[in-house]
Amino acid sequence: MSTLSLIFITLGVAVMGLMAYAATRPDEFRVERQARIEAPAERVWPLVSELRAFNRWNPYERKDPLIKGAYSGAASGVGSRYDWDSREVGSGSLEITALQHGRRVQMKLDFIKPFEAHNQAEFALQPLADGATEVRWTMQGPANFVSKLMGVFIDMDRMVGRDFEAGLQNLRQLAEARP
Repeated sequence: MSTLSLIFITLGVAVMGLMAYAATRPDEFRVERQARIEAPAERVWPLVSELRAFNRWNPYERKDPLIKGAYSGAASGVGSRYDWDSREVGSGSLEITALQHGRRVQMKLDFIKPFEAHNQAEFALQPLADGATEVRWTMQGPANFVSKLMGVFIDMDRMVGRDFEAGLQNLRQLAEARP
């Protein structure tokens, strides 16, 4: 057996091992971050429940000042929708699917570019006894084989989590600013 054959066989076994390992990864992913905001829930609520207000602190909007966005559907609340197209953050849409007034906003998050993905996002507000608000931002969705394979090399929680942390900091600054 030649050295070149041995190299190809070893490489093939390594690739098959990597693919087998990726196949054992979870079928779903979840990213969650939370922040304490020194403002009452009544001040935070409109900033997470209305898409135009959300985009004032959305970290992905801030990554690309040339992003092209369009609002459609209901002006606010369930059915409110935002579509975007950007060279920096890809393209997709975000639509409010459920609200529990003052407490929870659920959204359908569909990515088209750089890859297709269909996820759920949620903002949950918990008023605290001292007048502050705890905000939890969650995104979850299915992990297909390509996602699982990418996850071997890229930590989705760390990558997206950093953006969520930046966004929650933006939200904190906006909500805590005196009206």
